[in-house]
Amino acid sequence: MINVRMLTAAVALGALGSVLVGCGGDGAERSPVGAPTSPGAGAEAAPPPNLAPGRGGVTPVFERSAVPPDRARKTVALTFDADMTADQGPRAAAGERFDNPGLIDALRTLKVPSTIFMTGRWAEEYPDQAGSIGTDPLFEIANHSYSHHAFKTPCYGLPTVARQDMASDVDRAFAAFRKAGARNVVPYFRFPGGCYDDAALRAIAPGKVTAVQWDVVSGDAFAQDATKVAEQVLTQVKPGSVVVLHCTRSAAPVTERAIREIVPALRARGYDFVKVSTMMRPAP
Repeated sequence: MINVRMLTAAVALGALGSVLVGCGGDGAERSPVGAPTSPGAGAEAAPPPNLAPGRGGVTPVFERSAVPPDRARKTVALTFDADMTADQGPRAAAGERFDNPGLIDALRTLKVPSTIFMTGRWAEEYPDQAGSIGTDPLFEIANHSYSHHAFKTPCYGLPTVARQDMASDVDRAFAAFRKAGARNVVPYFRFPGGCYDDAALRAIAPGKVTAVQWDVVSGDAFAQDATKVAEQVLTQVKPGSVVVLHCTRSAAPVTERAIREIVPALRARGYDFVKVSTMMRPAP
C-alpha cells in the first residue's frame, strides 16, 4: 500500500504546507522550515495499476511509501534532480557544469537503482548522458519539467510557467527525453522547487503523470561537506522514504561523495534501494 493523496479543490490548499520545499533562484531545492540544513524515449511506461494519473481531473501526489517498519520492508528510493532552467544555456556554454557523470558512475559501481528527475533542457544540453541513463536498466527517467520554472508563485525566485503552458512544458520535457534516445521513461513528475497548488495539479492532469514529492531532504544543494549531507539523510530515512538529491555539479558538488557514505550505511541497516516505480507497486 502507498501513501497517495488525491488532492481536490476542497482539500488541496490546506494540505500543501507539509510537502513544500524551498528553492533557490537557480532551482536547487533547500530544506523546508524546521528541517535540518547542511552548510552553505520511447513511449512512456504505463502507470502502476493503483495510480490512475489524472483521475477526476487532478494529478495524484506520491510522497513516500507507507510500508511496515520491518526489515523485509526496508526500502528507500534515492531520487536525483537533474536541474537546468531554460535560460541557463549561456552559463553552460561558458563552462558551468549542470551534469554530474561521476555521480552516475558511482551509482552504477554501487549498483543503486535510482530515479532521475530530469528537465528537458538538461536532456537537450547532455543528450548522450540522457540517452545512456535512459537505456540503463538501473535507472529510470522522470519528468522535472522542461524549463524548471515554477508551477506556483511565489516559488523562491523562480520564473513562473503560465497556467495555460504548464501541460505543454511537461510534454516538451518528455519529447526531449525521446529525442535523446531514452527508453526507461516513467510517467512521474516533480514540480520545480516542490511548489504546487490544486490549480497546477489540474493543469498537468491531461499529461497523465503522477506528481512525486519526497519526505527526506538531503541538503546537498550548495553543500561543501559530504559527511554532513550523508548524516542528514541517515538521520531522516525511514522505511519507504523518498530522498531528494541533485545531479548538478555546480549546485551540488559533494553529492557523489555523500552517496558513497549513504549507500553502505543504509545497506548495513538492512535497507534495499529501489526506483520510485518499484516503490509504487502494490504490496503483495
